[in-house]
Amino acid sequence: MRKYKNGGQLETVVCNCCGKKVIVSEGIAREGVIRVNHTWDFFSEKDGEIHHFDLCESCYEAMIAEFKIPVEIEEQQEYL
Repeated sequence: MRKYKNGGQLETVVCNCCGKKVIVSEGIAREGVIRVNHTWDFFSEKDGEIHHFDLCESCYEAMIAEFKIPVEIEEQQEYL
């Protein structure tokens, strides 16, 4: 869950799974966090819904540990 200041700058990030408040400084999350934005479409019972949520790194790791097929991981070549 994210909250923004009036000017659109990121103010708060809270993990939707465990409720942990992620450190945000100067509008930037200073800890590992994954943001999911998904628009459901025709062949879903959620057609027309858009879901947004954030997971801290610990909750993300716990979630993917349950996957039957592991997440594909590749090394980033350049950091911007």
